[in-house]
Amino acid sequence: MPARSRPRDRGGSFPRLRRLRRTAALRDWVAETAIEVRRLIYPVFVGPDRAEPEPIPSMRGIRRYSPRTVGALARQLEDEGIRAVLLFGTARRKDAEGSDAWSDRGAVPESVRAIRRDAPELIVATDVCLCAYTSHGHCGVVRRREVDNDATTERLGRIAVAHADAGAHVVAPSAMMDGQVARIRRALDEADHEETAILAYATKHASAFYGPFREAEGSTPGFGDRRGYQMDYRNGREALREMELDAAEGADLLMVKPALTSLDLLARARRRFALPIAAFQVSGEFAMITAAAKAGAVDERAAVEETLTAIRRAGADLIVSYFARDVARWQREGR
Repeated sequence: MPARSRPRDRGGSFPRLRRLRRTAALRDWVAETAIEVRRLIYPVFVGPDRAEPEPIPSMRGIRRYSPRTVGALARQLEDEGIRAVLLFGTARRKDAEGSDAWSDRGAVPESVRAIRRDAPELIVATDVCLCAYTSHGHCGVVRRREVDNDATTERLGRIAVAHADAGAHVVAPSAMMDGQVARIRRALDEADHEETAILAYATKHASAFYGPFREAEGSTPGFGDRRGYQMDYRNGREALREMELDAAEGADLLMVKPALTSLDLLARARRRFALPIAAFQVSGEFAMITAAAKAGAVDERAAVEETLTAIRRAGADLIVSYFARDVARWQREGR
């Protein structure tokens, strides 16, 4: 019998990691991270009643709805596979206290009722803040041109109760006031809303990436800025301390915002906390990707999938993203 040929010497033995990258099927088979539509939260702007949804110029495809029109949107989202929404309201009228924010007839409570009626399986979370309701545009009650922390947390408790009364499953305080989670938890419990969960914006940076959102909400501060209460993005240890405090005060979920500039914090938080962690791919991140795609600089779908995957890989269980409907559509259509 002829002698068996010996394998050629290829310069020594070494791992060949490329073996599992050769085809799309192999890559998908061993992929460690996936974007699941069930983990995406779609942000929805709601405002005073109007007959038709209103486009937001700086955000491609994003509209402001009203209690009259948001139910139809909610049904569409359910049909598309979206599991949760995060509502942001605008005021019928603004004043120094932001009192329309806790009105039972405000845009958010009315919209919550409409969604719960028309799309009962959808999880409804609501933003709890004052910036879109105050005449000065700050996230709290202002005394002598400074935000009064404790007066603000009392108002945040009122807002949370109004939203829970309307049927919100989750309230999401975003004002970055010290003690806001504890104050809201107490207010909810005293109003017999022990089952209402709190998604705390535990690490919300004073960021350059909120511009389109502030346009949509009409919430740009009339004087100064928000760096006195929102977090300094240079501080990582402080961010973890904020999360620890919110967890200790009774938060059920923790939020990090913005997402792409906080991937390191997501990874550190994932290792430290057992609570579910959310990240917010904010309006400026959305606008950058859509503008780059419109200019032909990037492929929009590829950029969205890569960034969302990075956020999941860093440790986020849930992602708030204006791209949620796009992702759901792409996954329905298949590759």
